[in-house]
Amino acid sequence: MEQKMREIRAEDINPRFNWGRALPALGTMGVDFEERVDYRRLHRYRLSRVKQALENSDLGALLVFDVNNIRYVTSTKIGEWERDKLTRWALLTRTGEPILWDFGSAAVHHKLYAPWLAPENCKAGLVGLRGTVNPAFGLMKRHAEEIASLIREAGVADMPVGVDIIEPPMMFELERAGLKVHDGQQVMLEAREIKSADEIALLNRAAAMVDGAYHLIYEQLKPGVRENDIVANVNQFLYQHGSDDVEAINAISGERCNPHPHNFTDRMLRPGDQAFFDILQSFMGYRTCYYRTFNVGRATPVQHDAYKKAREWLDMSIELIKPGVTTDRVCSVWPKAEEFGFPDEMSAFGLQFGHGLGLALHERPIISRVISLTHPTEIKEGMVFALETYCPAADGYSAARIEEEVVVTDKGCRVITLFPAEELPISHRY
Repeated sequence: MEQKMREIRAEDINPRFNWGRALPALGTMGVDFEERVDYRRLHRYRLSRVKQALENSDLGALLVFDVNNIRYVTSTKIGEWERDKLTRWALLTRTGEPILWDFGSAAVHHKLYAPWLAPENCKAGLVGLRGTVNPAFGLMKRHAEEIASLIREAGVADMPVGVDIIEPPMMFELERAGLKVHDGQQVMLEAREIKSADEIALLNRAAAMVDGAYHLIYEQLKPGVRENDIVANVNQFLYQHGSDDVEAINAISGERCNPHPHNFTDRMLRPGDQAFFDILQSFMGYRTCYYRTFNVGRATPVQHDAYKKAREWLDMSIELIKPGVTTDRVCSVWPKAEEFGFPDEMSAFGLQFGHGLGLALHERPIISRVISLTHPTEIKEGMVFALETYCPAADGYSAARIEEEVVVTDKGCRVITLFPAEELPISHRY
């Protein structure tokens, strides 16, 4: 009977996908006439995953400063400005519920509007804003002793506390308070690698928004338009359609395509330019990484050839994706660095590449010839990740870059990035 109850609770947290149906790309609003994303179910799933990962580890507690981990554990977010401040943190012990320290009045707001957190577990805190409040002022010492006291109350003080990212003075204060600090990021990444039905729906919705952004790019890509014009217009499109963070839009054109600089400029597009874009944005925290390549007006034979090779390398890797396959097998079908003009694999890192997607841009699995051939990991049902390839053209400056996001199903994978990319798109063809 107890086992049956556990099964019921698990199903309530994450109902299994029916892979025979299309993945939903639903609207942003909640409605009463069909089931969409259940955010409280999403919270229960994420918290249960962290608790299980903590139980499987040698840690007694997790102390997280990484904003993606804070959101995963507590389902709270106070704006993109928080991302690099290290001003919020959360504690989860083996025996307790999440405790959150937040920026000033945000803690009061959570008590009113986040009923899934105990009111007494929503605290205001300040450890220094990356050193701008001098550690000598004592705030880090005060909070480290408070955290140590809570860990003792939870009965796990004899076990290490896992920390993801931290300012060195804060780590020293935790150690002075009697805590043994270990790496907690690996435990958090283990928890986050398998996505629930709700997470997959959010990732699919985010990808659908970028489908629309690429149609906008296709319409606007013409001589006289600048890379930064495209970036500005896509930012507007995404925010109008519900994005909560446009992290970056890479816009690369013409002679800037090779080598790949990973940024945008005010370069003006010209007839015959090859141009590729990467749109990194999030919906409800769930991110995209989605490249597409275009030509402006016309394309040369070598530009077509570069695109075909990048597409072939990508398709070969997608065909391999299914549960049980290891990452070394996937990257083995990609060219060696020397075969496309780079001196070694580290110099070519990120060009023939796979990476998990979730609340962060880079989650598990990471697929690359740099690491996967010697340290393969298993691909599992419910993972969501991006696969991306790059091929420089024989003209010495053009290049093609293509990326698809995939959901790993029970038998294979489903591509969720749907803007057409089977052949090189040419805008305003001459």
